[in-house]
Amino acid sequence: MNPKYIEYSQDVQEAMAKGLPLVALESTIIAHGMPYPENVATALQCQKIVRDNGAVPATIAILNGKLKVGLSDEEIDFLGREGVNIQKTSRRDIAYNIASKINGATTVSATMFIAALAGIKVFATGGIGGVHRGAEQTMDISADLEELAMTDVAVVSAGAKSILDLGLTLEYLETKGVPVIGYKTDMLPAFYCATSDFKVNFRMDTPEAIAQLLKTKYDLGLHGGVLIANPIPSAYSMDKELIDEAIREAIAEMNQLGIKGKETTPYLLRKIASLTSGKSLASNIALVYNNCKLGAEISVALNKR
Repeated sequence: MNPKYIEYSQDVQEAMAKGLPLVALESTIIAHGMPYPENVATALQCQKIVRDNGAVPATIAILNGKLKVGLSDEEIDFLGREGVNIQKTSRRDIAYNIASKINGATTVSATMFIAALAGIKVFATGGIGGVHRGAEQTMDISADLEELAMTDVAVVSAGAKSILDLGLTLEYLETKGVPVIGYKTDMLPAFYCATSDFKVNFRMDTPEAIAQLLKTKYDLGLHGGVLIANPIPSAYSMDKELIDEAIREAIAEMNQLGIKGKETTPYLLRKIASLTSGKSLASNIALVYNNCKLGAEISVALNKR
């Protein structure tokens, strides 16, 4: 790739030069996932957690016509203040945004693509996108799943967002050959809830074991990502009936309003936070922090192999 399109922060440049472990972080969660100022505080704390656990954070976005790998505090604050005025950017949008100098907050798929360009193997996020409920009629399937199928980045998340059809999401990942690893769990976490009714492919109980699997996978030339499903801490896990009712109500209202495409997830997350009196937002923040910690531990272990 032509280097004129990518720009690294000084911290990331130094880490790459020294061979230090890195963890990619997305920016959609800043601009579209949470209100200001919680979004900025959460993003800065995510970076601190990664550093505290031995790795270097690389928050990714598109700014001023560049793929930015590593953001300053000022750039993070800019994304947080601008919020939904920053375009939510999937893989599909990357070239257009750069050519048109449109600032973009990167989704899971876009962050994975840019992380892979930079040689970053581990990415920590909240929850991945997946197969939406009713996809048999709408064909609404997140680009995150296709990116996992072809991009060599391990994604640490609290499973798939519980607004999705979790069973069909797992079926899609199986078809694409993407391993789904449960960290200290046999069951797929469901974002706000620590568990669901669906089993993961493999359970692994240490970051070192996960790192060894990643090294083996890529040594064998098995391309594509790995989904590492890390349950939300039990203190923040929400009651399944409560969250399911909030999701049903939010989806019904979204359908009435005719909201579709990439606006669905931000709308549903905001509506669910309102319906749960902010409890879902607190859970969202807790699970992201938990994933950043595990992502850093896996990156450190992988860096030693």
